[in-house]
Amino acid sequence: MSEKHINGENLKGLPENAYTELNPGEEYTPVMPPHVQVPEVSFYSVLTGLIMAIIFSAAAAYLGLKIGQVFEAAIPIAIIAVGLSAATKRKNALGENVIIQSIGSTSGAVVAGAIFTIPALYILNLNAEFYKIFLASLFGGVLGILFLIPFRKYFVKDMHGKYPFPEATATTEILVAGEKGGNQAKVLIVSGIIGGLYDFIVASVGLWNEVFSTRVFPLGEKLADKAKIVFRLDVGAAVMGLGYIIGLRYAAIICAGSFVAWYVLIPVVAYIGQGLTVPLGANISLLIKDMSAEQIFNNYVRHIGIGGIAMAGIIGIIKSSKIIGSAFSLAVKEIMGKKEVIEDKLRTHRDLTMKVIAISIIATAIVIFIFFLLGVVNTWFYALIGLLIVLIISFLFTTVAATAIAIVGTNPVSGMTLMTLILSSIILVSIGLSGTAGMVAALLIGGVVCTALSMSGSFITDLKIGYWLGSSPYKQETWKFLGTLVSAATVGYVILLLNNIYGFTGPEALVAPQANAMAAVIKPLMANQPAPWILYVAGALMALILTMIGVPALAFALGMYIPLHLNTPLLVGGLIAYFVSSRSKDEKLNKARGERGTLIASGFIAGGALMGVVSALLKKFEVNLMLSQTWVDSHSAELVGLIAFAVLCAYVIWDAMRAKPEN
Repeated sequence: MSEKHINGENLKGLPENAYTELNPGEEYTPVMPPHVQVPEVSFYSVLTGLIMAIIFSAAAAYLGLKIGQVFEAAIPIAIIAVGLSAATKRKNALGENVIIQSIGSTSGAVVAGAIFTIPALYILNLNAEFYKIFLASLFGGVLGILFLIPFRKYFVKDMHGKYPFPEATATTEILVAGEKGGNQAKVLIVSGIIGGLYDFIVASVGLWNEVFSTRVFPLGEKLADKAKIVFRLDVGAAVMGLGYIIGLRYAAIICAGSFVAWYVLIPVVAYIGQGLTVPLGANISLLIKDMSAEQIFNNYVRHIGIGGIAMAGIIGIIKSSKIIGSAFSLAVKEIMGKKEVIEDKLRTHRDLTMKVIAISIIATAIVIFIFFLLGVVNTWFYALIGLLIVLIISFLFTTVAATAIAIVGTNPVSGMTLMTLILSSIILVSIGLSGTAGMVAALLIGGVVCTALSMSGSFITDLKIGYWLGSSPYKQETWKFLGTLVSAATVGYVILLLNNIYGFTGPEALVAPQANAMAAVIKPLMANQPAPWILYVAGALMALILTMIGVPALAFALGMYIPLHLNTPLLVGGLIAYFVSSRSKDEKLNKARGERGTLIASGFIAGGALMGVVSALLKKFEVNLMLSQTWVDSHSAELVGLIAFAVLCAYVIWDAMRAKPEN
């Protein structure tokens, strides 16, 4: 088969079994044929990817710290890559665009890892030189890549059709539509414009409120105040689009976790706390009877979700023990020279060899130990303990990060980092490292782990995109390291610059909400104050029970961890997906409608991502297009938002139902 098969004129789009489980013996054939060498790594694709990594690392770090809004860079980078290839009239640019997206998307992963933890050092008046920020981000990113590669085949191939991969789906649809053009591109562009304008109106104009709550009604207000029962719904287009791609099954499980948190646990805590005259729990100063439902969630119930996420990670490791064992076995055989590397494997099946991965992990561990020894703790024992914490937690939570992204498109990295900081602090205090030195060590350990987990989640998206389209995994894996190096250097410079210009403490300081939260947690821990262990244990036991009855524990725990208003639109999107793909007795028509809906949902996600960047930039340059804050905060604005959301949902159903099998 010639390369003409993949040019814009003959490309038919993704195969019919791209999103469905495969029958026994059935194989998935990607868009770019495995036995054909296609343009992927070139001077153009690598340079463009690195430029994207620099630009989006700087932008995401600045905006995340300045206004507390962290945007995902993968989709905007994919759109830019498609636009550049069209403008320069590059032929067969699909493989190059995947490399551009893969290198560029390191920006979001490294930024999230760095800004969640490193600024806490400045907030606590501790020292953080450039090399500490840079190396913590770099080592974390490298570990995230290395730990994930052995799991690539399991997540992208073995679990084909079982995980929805919402963000990877949206990005893949963008890349395919950009290469193919035609009707798919039109649907994607139109829905992208509609979703983008809709989310822009919400975020930057305030024509209606972003979150609808039952507090708009007198009865709802009474229930929220007396029983702490409230329903909340984010009316954004992008979040509903995520729900459509996730599908009804996982959306329902996620919302089930959320409903247990909000309609069982929060009312129970409120009821028990009515008679308490002293604050309950570590580091809590407010009486339960004086808390809102949201405050009870943040102070108590969310910790149960964190415990569930942690246990789900351990369960995932146990379930993946055969994969891990075979990977270790293969690595040992390759290192000992007992197994020859097969050179004739299809390029779409090839990863970096286990020998390379094992040696790289050992080398990375050595340099992390040296970094901790010379730059953080100054004794070999503390450095060794820090290294073990990093390696064990990063490895254990790698599958959690990847599974979370595969299911819901959201990486609970802040929760896992919080757990890392708590465990690190307890371990360090128990071995005699506390106070200022202990806080620096714990936060840098947390920075490495946070970046590793953020990278694992981000990279599985890239690899799934490559699997669907037919990229060479070993090329994606190789060049991801260079993107990580450049992104880490950029983020380190930006954080240092922003601290010098604005600072992270004081009236005019940068917001840095995640880092402030980490600083608030670690300070009492280093003073040997207790953590809410009983809540973490309750979440862990809940995950075990869910696993016993066959319910995906991670999806359920994510529902308990992620705020209610972000989960409910996922269920709405999942219900719409089920509705449009099940109305007809003609399965081909149902499939066509479902696929058109996926394109529409992808457009919503892409438009929302782009407009999120625009809205953030407007805030940065203090361009205020918002209506009066009195209106935005009013119950009327919430009702208008609910009506607008209903109209948007009706549009998705109407447009998806227009699909015809022949198209």
